Amino acid sequence: MDAPTPKKLQPPALRQPIKQVRRARDQRKKLSLPGVLLWQQLQKRPGGYRFRKQFPLTPYTADFACLSSRLLIEIDGESHEYGDQPQRDEARDAFTAAKGFRTLRLLAVEVLNNMEGCLTAIVIACREAGPPPASRAGKERNQS
Repeated sequence: MDAPTPKKLQPPALRQPIKQVRRARDQRKKLSLPGVLLWQQLQKRPGGYRFRKQFPLTPYTADFACLSSRLLIEIDGESHEYGDQPQRDEARDAFTAAKGFRTLRLLAVEVLNNMEGCLTAIVIACREAGPPPASRAGKERNQS
């Protein structure tokens, strides 16, 4: 088993304050129904991409992230259309873009009613950043 990577050697996206990491861990246990259903599909690595759920990127926590393609996936409920929420989402997207991440926003109702379409949109967004990384199993076989 690999030894844990010292914090100094981790990519900046993985270095987050412990408070934010703990908050993300708590949120992983409290996913909404669309989040749970999408996570079940993302665990199957669509298109060969690996995803994380409740990924902390201080001061925010993204619903899902594909680090190899620097894509954040947000599931937006109906509340994201009202009040100052659209402006807050824009500010959040600008912040994450400055950190080198693109954000794909999916409507919760779309996740519930059109999972296949959502997965297709996710894979297309990931492919825009390049092909998925080779699997570890493939790398280990090639090194032998």
